[in-house]
Amino acid sequence: MTIFKEKVSEEFLTVAETKEILQDLEMERAADEDREMRYELKRAIEHVNRFALLDPEESLQLVEELEELEKVDTPTAYKIANLRPLDRDELRAVFAQERYTLDGDELDEIINIVKQYA
Repeated sequence: MTIFKEKVSEEFLTVAETKEILQDLEMERAADEDREMRYELKRAIEHVNRFALLDPEESLQLVEELEELEKVDTPTAYKIANLRPLDRDELRAVFAQERYTLDGDELDEIINIVKQYA
């Protein structure tokens, strides 16, 4: 017997937005003495605290600027905003699963946008 899970909805978030959500959840859990945080939640909070360097508004601006480029779709824009690659090799890794490759000028254009937010 196979159990299939149905995807109800999907929403992309930047690490900064996730940090904001998890901070609210952490405050809620801290206020209730009977509920302790699960290991996975603690690890997720540690992760976003370490890697969320932008404000949520700044990260969304970065995503919007990236989406304006021709070869950057929404999921890729969020991936780039979360990873913030600063050289061509790191950026090529983001596009490794795509059916197309970017030339040097297109890579540099994306890197220049990311560097504005670094």
